[in-house]
Amino acid sequence: MSLNVLDTMGRSMRDLRISVTDRCNFRCPYCMPAEIFGEAYEFLPREEILTFEEITRLTGLFAEFGVAKARITGGEPLLRTDLPQLISQIAAVEGITDVTLTTNGYLLAQQAQGLKDSGLHRITVSLDSIDDEVFKQMNGRGFGARRVLHAIQRAAEVGLTPVKINAVVQRGVNDHTIVDLARHFKGTGHIVRFIEYMDVGNRNGWKLDEVVSADEIIARIDAEMPLEPAPGNYHGEVAERYLYRDGSGEIGVIASVTRPFCGACTRLRLSTDGQIFTCLFATRGTSLRDPLRDGATDDELRNLIAGIWTRRADRYSEERAAATPEMPRPVKVEMYQIGG
Repeated sequence: MSLNVLDTMGRSMRDLRISVTDRCNFRCPYCMPAEIFGEAYEFLPREEILTFEEITRLTGLFAEFGVAKARITGGEPLLRTDLPQLISQIAAVEGITDVTLTTNGYLLAQQAQGLKDSGLHRITVSLDSIDDEVFKQMNGRGFGARRVLHAIQRAAEVGLTPVKINAVVQRGVNDHTIVDLARHFKGTGHIVRFIEYMDVGNRNGWKLDEVVSADEIIARIDAEMPLEPAPGNYHGEVAERYLYRDGSGEIGVIASVTRPFCGACTRLRLSTDGQIFTCLFATRGTSLRDPLRDGATDDELRNLIAGIWTRRADRYSEERAAATPEMPRPVKVEMYQIGG
């Protein structure tokens, strides 16, 4: 059954991102800078976080509206106790055909088999550089890249493929390492996706001149390892695909800043505390946890979800592209609360 509601721009809902924790063991400056998220920072208490049963019930309702893909995010989702149990519950939801997870990879190697056994189909690992010194700077904890590289190998061994590697590219920080990153994974079957540095949240000090455009990223890689554009895999895919001309694989670029793709966005996000957000750059969400815990019926929750989606008019990236420097920036939800 599909209730098939459309938003104000004619977009359907197809992709659900579920944040299972607001905690993380990294302190990446563009997401959770250490000077703000220190030892004294108060994360959500357990009672405010959705239970597995609540997440599964809501996922079932979203599936009725046409959601087929569910991605587990955080914070760092592998910090959530008994996560394979949740994955098995989501994988069993009628209509959900693809269950994936995004992780920083630090805890992945020892959990990879259990995740696969629970029904996880694929995995995405965030890795901004294979240069140890650059990676230490970007994860904010001084962790080297070796452990994450081993986790990627382990994920492939257990069948969580294709493994995708996400790299946020920031000028003057890691842009000099993008060719090395691409070269490292060329021919492995893994897909590196380079992400333009975005103004997610309010605390990363984003500046437009620190954005390395998708065009520049592709030009740098193409100069050493020739590329050719490839068609997308499905409607709403956020990464633009490029194939190596020698047939040894592909890379992707996510150009939210220079080539916004709001018009094809089919994503919604469920935060750790049960709020629904209809954009990565949203200023506010709507609680589903509160009515759920107050005894709302499935029909009442369906009506609430439908009302939120049919009013959806989000196109922040397009608006950013048209904004002038003097225009005020909205106060947005933080990325660690709703995933990337």
